Amino acid sequence: MNTEESKPTPLTAVHERLGASFTDFGGWWMPLRYGSDVAEHKAVRESAGIFDLSHMGEISVTGPDAGAFLDHALVGRLSAIKVGKAKYSLLCNEQGGVIDDLITYRLGADDFLVVPNAANTPAALAALRERTTGFDGEVFDVTIEDRTAATALIAVQGPASEAILLEVVAPESTEAVTSLRYYAIVDVVVNTPSGELPVKFARTGYTGEDGFEIYVDAQDDDGAAERLWTVLESAGQAHGLVPCGLASRDSLRLEAGMPLHGHELSEQIDPYSAGLGMVVALKSKEAFVGRDALAQIKENGPARKLVGLANDTKRAARPGYTVLHNGEPVGEVTSGAPSPTLGHAIALAFVSPDLTEPGTELEVDLRGKPTAFRVVELPFYKRAR
Repeated sequence: MNTEESKPTPLTAVHERLGASFTDFGGWWMPLRYGSDVAEHKAVRESAGIFDLSHMGEISVTGPDAGAFLDHALVGRLSAIKVGKAKYSLLCNEQGGVIDDLITYRLGADDFLVVPNAANTPAALAALRERTTGFDGEVFDVTIEDRTAATALIAVQGPASEAILLEVVAPESTEAVTSLRYYAIVDVVVNTPSGELPVKFARTGYTGEDGFEIYVDAQDDDGAAERLWTVLESAGQAHGLVPCGLASRDSLRLEAGMPLHGHELSEQIDPYSAGLGMVVALKSKEAFVGRDALAQIKENGPARKLVGLANDTKRAARPGYTVLHNGEPVGEVTSGAPSPTLGHAIALAFVSPDLTEPGTELEVDLRGKPTAFRVVELPFYKRAR
């Protein structure tokens, strides 16, 4: 293991036993795949996959001013979240660029859990701590604690995910699982061979499928993450559950049209360019970090917009490839791959605002060969409900 440069997760030994191929991701030593990433992708679409997401950050925000503080720090109205619910939001800089996109859970009246992306956790933590002082110099009464190292996160994603979880929870937690709505979180108890294990089930995910992200305290109970993974893996065998790595997670999120920071989001990319203007609470909040810049961008319109591209072949447009219209450069691909579900190439790209209408014919320069693509509606894939 590349321990000098990459941090292990509480489940690294499990992945090694399963024969995973590893890569550094956001400073963490993560499983890229266990065998075929296409097979792992299809398992999530057809049955279920289990992922180690312990590289994701966990930041606790508590205190009497927690809701008001998050309203100030993020672009959304986080104080409106009900206890037990979650909200997707953005942490923007003063210029409106996206430092990170993240999910915030409200665990109690004055208790929030903010989940940033792995590589962005230090930047998100620094920005939150800096923003504890408001515009008028008033200091918010909040406590910010980095719980990343003390938390393990496992995701079970796919149409069989609920059935798998119902096999591992204590009887008193069954109703909590079946009644849990999308973007909600609940405390449950998982039965393991060595005893009951308290965890949090969140009905969230990054795959476009129904699924759960499971938070477990990896500090107070040594081996809790491995216990949880083992019992989930065992229960999932009859349902077709397979371990999945980062490669399949990326192709799944691409099909679902979900942005990846560093590709569709960055500090140089604003929410309106990325198609996320709906999460910016300009109407319901008079002040928050980045508001003035974002209001101006909305009024003027972004200089480029994110679109979905597709063609009828498997020749993929990769990040950085140039998008052309009538032979002239009009944009750039940010993510692209052959879609295992759809059977043809798909891509996300920023293009000129006048070229975003679905059906618009464009080209992508594939290593010197202009190749036809067309603008399509996002997401590329949407599960049946």
